[in-house]
Amino acid sequence: MKIGIPSETEPGEPRVGATPDTVRKLIGLGATVRVASGAGLASGFTDEDYAQAGATVAGSNQEALDGAAVVLKVRRPRADELGAYRSGALVLGIMDPHGQHEALAALAQAGVSAFAMELMPRITRAQVMDVLSSQANLAGYRAVIDASAEFGRAFPMMMTAAGTVPAAKVFVMGAGVAGLQAIATARRLGAVVTATDVRPAAKEQVASLGAKFVAVEDEEFREAETSAGYAKPMSAEYQAKQAALVAEHIKKQDIVITTALIPGRPAPRLVSAAMVDSLKPGSVLVDLAVERGGNVEGARPGEVVVTPGGVKIIGHLNVPGRLAASASSLYARNLLAFVETLVDKKEKVLAPNWEDELVKATLLTKDGAVVHPAFQPQPA
Repeated sequence: MKIGIPSETEPGEPRVGATPDTVRKLIGLGATVRVASGAGLASGFTDEDYAQAGATVAGSNQEALDGAAVVLKVRRPRADELGAYRSGALVLGIMDPHGQHEALAALAQAGVSAFAMELMPRITRAQVMDVLSSQANLAGYRAVIDASAEFGRAFPMMMTAAGTVPAAKVFVMGAGVAGLQAIATARRLGAVVTATDVRPAAKEQVASLGAKFVAVEDEEFREAETSAGYAKPMSAEYQAKQAALVAEHIKKQDIVITTALIPGRPAPRLVSAAMVDSLKPGSVLVDLAVERGGNVEGARPGEVVVTPGGVKIIGHLNVPGRLAASASSLYARNLLAFVETLVDKKEKVLAPNWEDELVKATLLTKDGAVVHPAFQPQPA
């Protein structure tokens, strides 16, 4: 059972699919592990760390992947990389499959069994494999840290002989995993925090963290959550009422953090240009959905935009990657937990159960075809 850990080739991706800690555990499952030289360096893991954990350090990605039955990745392999992958290899990663028909066809053509970790069902058994939650948690934390770095004032109220510094007012839009961590982090830094979400269950969670909940709480709001725990798309009427409430609230805020994403859809626009203009000079917006089109009008991927009115809009890409060591450690444990379900621990051999609900939910390609029902090519 050979496992390959290549270096990530996507620009700006510092994370890695295994850490020295998870390498030891993979070897304990009966695997031999090859890690491409330098694969973990951007996350703080040296080749020597991997070698001491029992891995073989390979001179290149091609060498790391040679004969590998399992490949642990962060990002989906590009078409020009797939020649190095063994046909039949199990490839685990964040595959970003929505709207990527050509990329999925290339994976199928290469003969690999590609697993999209972000499609892991949100059930109790799979919590330890939930890459969306592990990475979003860090993104929510980092959003507040990035906002504080750009904000020209202190977060907590400070009473000094020279006068009082008022506490910063932080508004978090979207109280999922990232939003709740942003709330908790802003509260720890001493800010006065408010938050909004279209899911009714979020109200209690927001309050439990010491923040005030802001939303139009009508009948539609009370039914605005799917069975999987995601927000439902809201009607135009509700969106208009919520936008009016939010527009009035935003005017009084110092920092706004937006986290709203619905899997497989463009990010909903939450903050209009008029709302941005209503903020005081020196205010900061952080858009965690910028890679999916953005929640904030005027946000630009990979940039910090300063408006004519002196408001900063932060649109950093790959925010979990800005905490590469922590992000890689959590992500690698997510992958390890899934690999453990694919291995016969008694015989110490790879033995995936293709009928397992976790496998069926995440498997995109197998035996030369796209097999996931949500991503199969549509007939012409």
